[in-house]
Amino acid sequence: MGNTIIKIENLSKKYIIGHDRDAQGAFQYHSLRDNLMHHARGIYQRLRHPLQVNRENTELEEFWALKDINLEIKQGDRIGIIGRNGAGKSTLLKILSRITEPTTGKITIAGRVASLLEVGTGFHPELNGRENIYLNGAILGMTRLEIKKKFDEIVAFAEVEKFLDTPVKRYSSGMYVRLAFAVAAHLEPEILLVDEVLAVGDAQFQKKCLGKMEDMSGEGRTVFFVSHNMLNIRQLCNQGILLNSGEIVLNSDVSTVVDNYLYSSLPTNRNDKNSSQAHIKDVKILSLVNNNFQPFLSRFKLSITLYTPHGISNAAISYQIIDSSGKTLIYNLLHSSEQEFCHIPGEFTVESVIPVLHLYPNSYFINVFFANSDIRVRLDKLLNCCHFTVPFPEETRTYYWRKDDAVYIEKNKWSCRHVSQK
Repeated sequence: MGNTIIKIENLSKKYIIGHDRDAQGAFQYHSLRDNLMHHARGIYQRLRHPLQVNRENTELEEFWALKDINLEIKQGDRIGIIGRNGAGKSTLLKILSRITEPTTGKITIAGRVASLLEVGTGFHPELNGRENIYLNGAILGMTRLEIKKKFDEIVAFAEVEKFLDTPVKRYSSGMYVRLAFAVAAHLEPEILLVDEVLAVGDAQFQKKCLGKMEDMSGEGRTVFFVSHNMLNIRQLCNQGILLNSGEIVLNSDVSTVVDNYLYSSLPTNRNDKNSSQAHIKDVKILSLVNNNFQPFLSRFKLSITLYTPHGISNAAISYQIIDSSGKTLIYNLLHSSEQEFCHIPGEFTVESVIPVLHLYPNSYFINVFFANSDIRVRLDKLLNCCHFTVPFPEETRTYYWRKDDAVYIEKNKWSCRHVSQK
């Protein structure tokens, strides 16, 4: 294999999903009580008729979580795996960590694998932190002496000295993850698999983990990292894999893959929208320079095209700027002009200009809302559209720009004067 540490050939994973139907053929949705009664009835029927299986109202469906995956990963690569929920990211890591068996295909791994796929993976809740460190090391195939050499580093990194002799079932989710990551990263695996689990940790610890994974890559170890945080993916990884419906859409350098994911998943033109209803037809950013905004200097101009088949006496439009996580609202801007729009049937364009954009370097999205304010009814919305990136300033500075440190930048002038002398 040379310096190839993982080789995946024609890998597929199939699950069988059951759907219950009623007498009319419609899907049934049961309460917890219904499920418990159905389960108890099933046990009784199997005891009376062990060879009879009742599937008359159950429809089985094949679901392929992964389809024909072929990959060759080199030693020291930092792989970012991205995609929508249900794309197959976690399934791929579970197969690599041997938690789940593939349906078809072959995987060749040259090295020891450590994984952190969900909170508490590999920990026994009744054992304390100290005991779980030794347990995890033993699972990874390390001797007690090897674990003992790394013990102090693990505890210092996890910052749980005070609770080391406390059963881990009493740990918070953040403490759980800190210790679990410290164990997985310090017991010298050749391959580290990390799912979205780091998201439950605080921002400072996330940065610490990203730094540790970068160090591991520099030592020749391979890292697989699944996350919905595109900034963390860009910062840590040198290669990206985009999954969609269990298939590899793109396998390339991380910037190309992240940009493809962000742009391809965010449609703005909506010509297929039902023309019998008032709706947002198109949203565009018009002040782009080389697909990037320039901090401080850029005039931010958003153009929103609306369509209505009937007049709206008091139409209202608003939009939000949100960060790449989709959780932090940066700006909320409402249309405040006295000029009417959509007061007669047809198509209208509404534009919004922010004279100076003071956003901190990051990736951002737009949410747009269209409403009838007379009757307080939302007519349409378009979420997560018009992705754009504010780059880091290229000018030389005596300090470092750090991602996620701020929300916006305010340009200002400094003045100094001599007040007095002793």
